Amino acid sequence: MEIETKRSKLIGWVLQNAKLSSSFFFVIVFAIVILIVRQRYQIVQESKRIYISSILENVKQRFEQLNKTNQNVALTLALTIDNEGNPREFEEVAEKIIKSNPYLQAVQLVPNGVIKYVYPLKGNEKALNHDLFKDGGLNLIEAKKSENLKQLYYQGPVKLMQGKIGVVGRLPIFIKNKFWGFSAVVITLDSLSSMTGLNVKAKNYQFQLAKNNPLTGKEEFFLPYNKEFKHRHTTSITIPEGDWKVYAIDEDASDNLINILPVLLLGVSMTLICSIFLFKFLRKQAELTDILDKRTHELILAENKYKTIFDHAGVGIGRVNSITGEFLEVNAQLCNLLGYSASELQQTKIKSLIHPDDLREDRTQFKSMINGQIKNYTAERRYICKDGEAKWAQVFVTLLWSEGEELNNHIIIVEDITSRKDYEQELIASKQHIANLINSIDGIVWEKEIHENGYESSFISNKVYDILGYTPEEWLSDPDFHAKHLHEDDHEGLFNYVNEFLLKQQNHEREYRIRAKDGSIVWVKDIVSVTPSVQNPEKLRGIMIDITAQKEAQDSLSKSFALVREQNERLLNFSHIVSHNLRSHAGNIHGIVALIEEAQTDQEKKELLHLLKKVVDTLNETLSNLSNIVNINTRFDILKEPLNLKQYVEAAISTLNGQIISQRATINNHVAIDIEVIFNKSYLESVLLNLLSNALRYTHPDRKPVINIENRMQDDCVALIITDNGLGIDMQKNKGKIFGLYQTFNGNNDARGLGLFITRNQIEAMGGKIEVESVLDEGTSFKILFAPNKVN
Repeated sequence: MEIETKRSKLIGWVLQNAKLSSSFFFVIVFAIVILIVRQRYQIVQESKRIYISSILENVKQRFEQLNKTNQNVALTLALTIDNEGNPREFEEVAEKIIKSNPYLQAVQLVPNGVIKYVYPLKGNEKALNHDLFKDGGLNLIEAKKSENLKQLYYQGPVKLMQGKIGVVGRLPIFIKNKFWGFSAVVITLDSLSSMTGLNVKAKNYQFQLAKNNPLTGKEEFFLPYNKEFKHRHTTSITIPEGDWKVYAIDEDASDNLINILPVLLLGVSMTLICSIFLFKFLRKQAELTDILDKRTHELILAENKYKTIFDHAGVGIGRVNSITGEFLEVNAQLCNLLGYSASELQQTKIKSLIHPDDLREDRTQFKSMINGQIKNYTAERRYICKDGEAKWAQVFVTLLWSEGEELNNHIIIVEDITSRKDYEQELIASKQHIANLINSIDGIVWEKEIHENGYESSFISNKVYDILGYTPEEWLSDPDFHAKHLHEDDHEGLFNYVNEFLLKQQNHEREYRIRAKDGSIVWVKDIVSVTPSVQNPEKLRGIMIDITAQKEAQDSLSKSFALVREQNERLLNFSHIVSHNLRSHAGNIHGIVALIEEAQTDQEKKELLHLLKKVVDTLNETLSNLSNIVNINTRFDILKEPLNLKQYVEAAISTLNGQIISQRATINNHVAIDIEVIFNKSYLESVLLNLLSNALRYTHPDRKPVINIENRMQDDCVALIITDNGLGIDMQKNKGKIFGLYQTFNGNNDARGLGLFITRNQIEAMGGKIEVESVLDEGTSFKILFAPNKVN
């Protein structure tokens, strides 16, 4: 009752003081309008800030996604480089990358700062062979920065050598801890803007991309903007991979205060308008609240979407504590892959699942990542499942903490590649089986590519080493290796023959000579086929069969035939000599016998008999001479060939090893290893054994035998000197008898006087000669002069 009374009094006072109430109402409404307008201005500014921040966050995420894609592209290009620093299959890999990432202008490999590999080459020719380190300026500074950072870093935007404005992302490559060069991606500014959303056109905001020029220190802007750039109306983010700043410019910032003035004027002039503005404010507040609620709902949906992707991904995903190595979170696919439940994996350390043979490499890569050298890595690992089976998987590991933060956790993404690995092993085994079959063929299997300028070897079997002494790598290292090692007399004829049969579209075979690695000449029979067909030749395939033994047999048969023919001619001449000489002596004897029969006195008969005796003696002498002629003319040519003198000396020493040990003799073999002589094998063995055995047989009783063997050159001939410290020979007494038949000098009972006679005849038969120097009781030195090296 009392409250009602007071309210009535208040209403009455208001009615009685209308002007004051109106003024008071005006003041209150004006104050409320001021408060409402101020609150509305703050809410609009905050909403716009949140809105622009969310847009910038989206741009940053798109930059990060683009950077990850470029990182994978650069790593993929880097993997084409082998351990020797040579790119393998660059064109094929680059083509696939460009097809998968059409926003890329080009990809490059830049060994030692020189752009050597570009794909596609068309339109990018000017960039080829450009040296970044010699160019100086921005190219040098930002290339060096990428090398020092050891991560993907973007230069630009700059005007590319191809003519457009763009950026170049370079990933430094290190092989065996040594800088090799860069793996680079080239993106035009338009493609960069499109991929990151910087080209979006809106009424109330606009993007600008900026970067400090390291030469001038001034901030440069790269996107078109019609107005003067003012930092006070902008919100920005930093993209560290290129040291860029992305600004979101508020286009309506200068109009915000002007827009408030009508509200204030309306609030002062009319309380109704103030009420309307209040209503609009409340409605706007509801709208803004609705926007906030909607954004919150979108964030919840995004989180749920991430959870759905995590749980239902087609690859295994796990979040791991980077300090302890324990799983914090795993998805169903990872559980299925390893055979563990989620709870079991969350009680398991990641290193216990990695195969022991792969654990060391994984530790090295993980250590590099936590030390900041790399942000992520990809590798192929074997994982031990619950049932003990080892499965191959391709694993991608990346950090989940930012630079400067403490060690936290990381994500692993595991894809089962066991089937692929099994297939690769089967393919390798199949290739090895085919290679074994080819290498088991008793001949050199080969293949050559047919080009406009000639032929290039693309395959050679391992038999090339057994037959010719060259490794397959040596053969394939030079496109003209085959041609360079043909016998000079066969080179032109062989290539004319091959070209003739290619022109006739025929398969063919040919015999020719090749020089082996040891310098010997090998005869081969080359059976050649043309593929895919003789009408459309692209390759030559063939097999070279060693026919050296066959050729040598043919040569030997030809020589034997020639020798027999020559011997027959000699025997024919000999028969003429025998016939002539015997006919003369027979005529003389017949005439003397006739005279004896007609002799009248004994004195005549006696004289005729004496004459007959002289004729018979002459006949005996003639028969002896004819016998010598027979011996000379019935000798066959003795085979001569190049022989390594040191090897035969060592063989003779080995044969006499028992005598050397029993005599406690010292043999000093100083013959050079590369000396060859033209001699008969059996003769050389006989000569060396006779001379060395004599040196061991006729040793001095008062000293241990020492035999020195050496070689020297004398008048373009090889001289072999064998010196001993034995009994020696009295040269004044026996100088003319040393090489005579049945001559002995030291009174040994077992001496027959044949050895030196045979030795001299063998040496002279080979076109050489032997000399001797000796001092009694001091020793003997024999010098053999071999004939000049001309093969018989």
